[in-house]
Amino acid sequence: MPRSQNKVASRRRRKKILAQAKGYWGARSKVYTIAKHHVEKALTHAYRHRKTKKREFRNLWISRINAAAREHGVSYSRLISSLKKKQIEINRKVLADLAANHPEAFAEIVKYALA
Repeated sequence: MPRSQNKVASRRRRKKILAQAKGYWGARSKVYTIAKHHVEKALTHAYRHRKTKKREFRNLWISRINAAAREHGVSYSRLISSLKKKQIEINRKVLADLAANHPEAFAEIVKYALA
């Protein structure tokens, strides 16, 4: 009895990898074995960077808040501790947005926190 081969599933599997590799340079998008390696590598980077992105954004927000706070003569840490003491629950994302796009509102928050 001859060996059965599931060509339909094999082809579908290969086409899926090559579709994911679309746009890659040279053989990375054309040759299955090379494409498979680079797609796998790209997926591991994507997984890892989904975690890293959160850290990087938090660092960006803190930098923006610190820069804006220093314009008002206070450091980031003093501002955050003052906000906590006054029980103002505003997250860093919103605070950074206020600092960048609405400086007058940020100034009011700083003034209230330090008062």
